[in-house]
Amino acid sequence: MNEDTKLNISWLPQDPIDASSPENISAADSSLIPVLEPELIVNPWDIVLCTSGTLISCENAIVVLIIFHNPSLRAPMFLLIGSLALADLLAGVGLIVNFIFAYLLQSEAAKLVTVGLIAASFCASVCSLLAITVDRYLSLYYALTYNSERTVTFTYVMLIFLWGASTCVGLLPIMGWNCLKDESTCSIIRPLTKNNAAALSVSFLLMFALMLQLYIQICKIVMRHAHQIALQHHFLATSHYVTTRKGVSTLAIILGTFAACWMPFTLYSLIGDYTYPSIYTYATLLPATYNSVINPVIYAFRNQEIQKALWLICCGCIPPSVSQRARSPSDV
Repeated sequence: MNEDTKLNISWLPQDPIDASSPENISAADSSLIPVLEPELIVNPWDIVLCTSGTLISCENAIVVLIIFHNPSLRAPMFLLIGSLALADLLAGVGLIVNFIFAYLLQSEAAKLVTVGLIAASFCASVCSLLAITVDRYLSLYYALTYNSERTVTFTYVMLIFLWGASTCVGLLPIMGWNCLKDESTCSIIRPLTKNNAAALSVSFLLMFALMLQLYIQICKIVMRHAHQIALQHHFLATSHYVTTRKGVSTLAIILGTFAACWMPFTLYSLIGDYTYPSIYTYATLLPATYNSVINPVIYAFRNQEIQKALWLICCGCIPPSVSQRARSPSDV
């Protein structure tokens, strides 16, 4: 089959293809040669995104089920981790649904719904990461009054706000903020407009700057706590160095992973538009989806209480190495 018969059904802008070759015209006009129907060609990048969506959905579904079915995991920290897992779960489902709709249900309405779902889910994921950062900072800065009803109320307010804002972002394409009527205003993600993509990118950069500032303050608090504990136990040189290094390494992994996954796509959204080759969009969007794969490992599966619940579900027991591990000041 000649590749000129490919269908442009992807949710990302496609490179223009010249389908006006003389050979195709003569073949269509000939009564001796049957006219072939266009063949449905699957974009390999879409397959990779769908595979990533499947992995994201399965991984985060485990976290959501653990937190939902375990009554002891109702503290503000676990509510925020559950919000992050739910957002990433919906993002993974959105990638799968988008793949199915793109190749089975080719309609503009379906495209608006799926792109809105993906945008809202990833927005909720990033906002949940910021909320977790705020919660960690408050738990250290207000250590004596953190475990109070006021903290729970503040957590619910953050959750309502971040999911409300994310829902509004997802509804923008459906409510008319799209480029379907004017292709020249399209961003690298169709049907989001260039202005919408730029606004989301700037918002992400601001949230990343806020997270960076909060984690710097967290690191200072952790170093101060480690110094005080080391003085009390009279082994300042070794304990303070090891604990501080572990805390700094943990923060570097958190921020480094977040920036490495999202920064390429964010910066490309600011400079690119629908005229740019779609391979650049795929190449920057794919690492952003990997952040939803890594989030459960960093924020959920490293948590001691979630580890215990997971061990109980899997084998009905808790290993002594997990149950006896004490929390240190560097566990941020």
